[in-house]
Amino acid sequence: MRFFRELNINFMGFRRWAYIGSGVLFLASVVLFFVKGFNYGIDFTGGTLIQLHLAEDKGISAVRSAVAAAGVKGAQVQNFGERGEYLITYKAKVDPDGIVKKLKEALGTEIRVDRAEQVGPKVGRELREKALVALGIGLFLMLIYIWIRFDFWFGLAAILALFHDVVITMGVYTAMGLEVTVATVAALLTIVGYSINDSIVVSDRIREYLRMEEEPQALPFKRLVEIFNRSINSTLSRTVITSLTTLLVLLALLFLAGPVIFDFAFALTVGVVVGTYSSVFVVAALVLDWKKRKVPKKA
Repeated sequence: MRFFRELNINFMGFRRWAYIGSGVLFLASVVLFFVKGFNYGIDFTGGTLIQLHLAEDKGISAVRSAVAAAGVKGAQVQNFGERGEYLITYKAKVDPDGIVKKLKEALGTEIRVDRAEQVGPKVGRELREKALVALGIGLFLMLIYIWIRFDFWFGLAAILALFHDVVITMGVYTAMGLEVTVATVAALLTIVGYSINDSIVVSDRIREYLRMEEEPQALPFKRLVEIFNRSINSTLSRTVITSLTTLLVLLALLFLAGPVIFDFAFALTVGVVVGTYSSVFVVAALVLDWKKRKVPKKA
């Protein structure tokens, strides 16, 4: 199935604008990391999580007041799932049973505890370190794979694009004030896998067209631009179809699955959009500009 036929868009002609756009978004994300910082969940900071179901819903304002009156000041209370269900998170260890008992007295209704979890700060720190290591190892192994499959510069360009995707996704995530949890790390690893797949498809088509040339190492720059544009145009239908079908599922999760999976789906949605953009505009552009330096001066 093809959405587009006989396309001849000059993607490489926009690469400088792509560099500027990517640079602005990347730098803005990095600034956000230092100025605003990540909103780490209790998975990474340690703390207490209690999921409650009230037999008679009193409203989220009443629950927040009752939680504060119970001595848990600074706790986050949010609707969770069905009516009458609430999630209480507090970045310190407290006694869940004692809190629930005080809430019953304050709210005057039966409360069912669906989940109660406690994470120590040491465990949270270890999880944060392991998450960074997992991302680093994933990127390194992908560099090795693409280096063997194509060449080092294709691999380096793909890894830079992946790093670009992860940083910008987390920049948007941070700007929205969403909580960074283990599910967020899972989303980032999924984004890495999704983005590298698109990049490999484009890179493979470039390599295929270069092999058709008699002397691929001595091609003039103008011919290289034509080959790179042709490669992206020929894979554009596949890229659009894959991205659209993925986004349809993610949008359904965002609007229908509720708060349980919202943050995870949001990170994936941003990542798919940014990953698709980088596969089309960033990876090939980086390789092209590197090859430009190797073009013989006569060419």
